[in-house]
Amino acid sequence: MRDAPVRLTSLDAFRGLTIAAMVLVNNPGDWGNLHPQLAHAKWHGWTFTDCIFPFFLFIGGVAMTLSLGRLAAAGADKPRLLLKLARRAALIFLIGFLLNLIPHVDFETVRIPGVLQRIALCTLLAAPLVVYLGWRAQLAVVAALLALYSVLMLWVPVPGIGAGVLEPGKDFGAYIDRMVLDGHMWAQSKTWDPEGLISTIPALCSQLLGVLAGRVLASSLPRTEQVTWMLFAGLVFLALGSSLDAVLMPINKSLWTVSYCLWMTGWALLAFGCVYWLLDANPYAIVRARAAVWSKPFLIYGMNALFIFAFSGFVAKMLGYIKLGQPDGSQLSLGRTLYAPLKALPLGSANTSLLYAILFNACMFAIAYGMWRKRWFVKV
Repeated sequence: MRDAPVRLTSLDAFRGLTIAAMVLVNNPGDWGNLHPQLAHAKWHGWTFTDCIFPFFLFIGGVAMTLSLGRLAAAGADKPRLLLKLARRAALIFLIGFLLNLIPHVDFETVRIPGVLQRIALCTLLAAPLVVYLGWRAQLAVVAALLALYSVLMLWVPVPGIGAGVLEPGKDFGAYIDRMVLDGHMWAQSKTWDPEGLISTIPALCSQLLGVLAGRVLASSLPRTEQVTWMLFAGLVFLALGSSLDAVLMPINKSLWTVSYCLWMTGWALLAFGCVYWLLDANPYAIVRARAAVWSKPFLIYGMNALFIFAFSGFVAKMLGYIKLGQPDGSQLSLGRTLYAPLKALPLGSANTSLLYAILFNACMFAIAYGMWRKRWFVKV
């Protein structure tokens, strides 16, 4: 493994693109009126929205190899590296948990899982594998974990239901979540959680597959050849995911099925491979320069990705919590008040809902831009 660059332009740009997409789909003007691709699949299947979270875990894995893996290979104190990552994971988990407490501080019913909490767990669990294992052992761990998850979901019976039932609240993962997290799960379901404990196993594999992609970037291969391998691997993972969707477990984001893990890794490899080629691996300077122009907003977003995601979540909660009195004596949330002028536009409900999300994203970008100009980079 050669010394990788401290930062790859494509790494930050792809991370920023992913966070911008996450902020967009998380903040529509009206949750009841969405373009189909801007909502999660109802259960089995996938949409554009279902790509975002695994992309973020994938790129987190790439970054771990280029930073943590490089330091470990250079002889850094490995236990100290792991302690640093454990502290970072604990802080990310705490931020996610505190966001779940807002605006009503109720420890008896607060949701414990969440997006940031899953990122924290995956980071914590992946760190020792990055530090101590080579690529063959890492690949073996991924295969073993996906096999274990398949066994648990398909062949371990759930009391009163049976084995292999992949319906909402009836799968093995939901059964474990009810045993461990009863009363602290996703409020919209109460019987299962999309970021539950068991489905974190294949989510970890999404991050570890990013770790393996990072090893390609840190190798001595020419960059154009690295792109070729990433694109080829992306097609292989798409084929594997599609095959397993048909014969093993359907593609399902809420369950993070094996087919979903591999399918989304395939798309992540293809998408990141293209961005990497445009911004870092392209042999033509004029192409890289032009790509740098359109990617600059995403690069700025990516420099403070976790902060923007957490802050946007806080703002969204406040927009729903703050109430404003109306002329008829009723109260309307600040978010609904801001959305009202857009809703009145003759664009159609789904389009005005999207317009609100775009404007919300623009506000978050303005904050990210201001932080970038002042060189404020929040590291957790």
